[in-house]
Amino acid sequence: MRLTTRTTTDSPRVAPIPSPRCFRLTAAVALAVATMTACSVGSSPHGKLARDKRILASCDAAAPPASDIQLDGTGSSNSKTITEERMAAIEQIVRTTAICSGRVRVSVFAGSSAATATLFDGLLPLHGATDNARLKRVAPVVDDAMTEIRDAYGPAVAGLQGKGSDITAQYRLAGEWINQVGGNFRLHLLVLTDGFQNVGMDLSKRATSKKEAAELANKTDVPKLPGASVTVAGLGRVAGSPPRSDIVEGLVNFYDALCKKTGAAKCVSVTDYTSEGR
Repeated sequence: MRLTTRTTTDSPRVAPIPSPRCFRLTAAVALAVATMTACSVGSSPHGKLARDKRILASCDAAAPPASDIQLDGTGSSNSKTITEERMAAIEQIVRTTAICSGRVRVSVFAGSSAATATLFDGLLPLHGATDNARLKRVAPVVDDAMTEIRDAYGPAVAGLQGKGSDITAQYRLAGEWINQVGGNFRLHLLVLTDGFQNVGMDLSKRATSKKEAAELANKTDVPKLPGASVTVAGLGRVAGSPPRSDIVEGLVNFYDALCKKTGAAKCVSVTDYTSEGR
């Protein structure tokens, strides 16, 4: 299945990442965090520092990122391959958020807003008197955060209560979280899910046209998220046999319409991960 993205934005288009080999969620992650820059800058320490400096230069000091990353913990997309792809995406967002002096929350969800477990929530401070000194602390800060996230993931998924997948409820939780965070943070919401909502509606039964998707979205309660960036990635990406392309296109239609209802500044719906080496 080819990668399909739909984007609406009030800000300049983010430059594409030239090397998807860095991780399979390249397109989604590049658009999920607007400050993301190219990952193909070399593997040497000098290359990494140069990349981090470019990220730092693109940070919005007036509105640091509050990156809310939500993982669908239900069985339909629960496979080792998908989990590793998601973890690679999370690591890149954590790195960018740290460089931009932001905050990250990572959680896993299932059948309701109550069936949610937080894996990580906190600021990612980089102490130091100069930019170079602070950037040298990026790697250990990211490593510590990712170790905490990875260690908590398995037990959290195993402990989720209830059946089904309530994806739309996560928008409300994101709205509540950014209000609690306060300050001048800008919300970057990334939902990693196959998109098959089955609580209150069932999006897996048949293809949904743009008109039907808009009607469903209008009936769905979501908060207003002005200024936010919202990405839903992995639509149709399941552990078993892939769904029909028209059903996946219906998922894109629905999540495009749902994001539009939130009033977010940037909306991205991604139907598949990029192919290795593409």
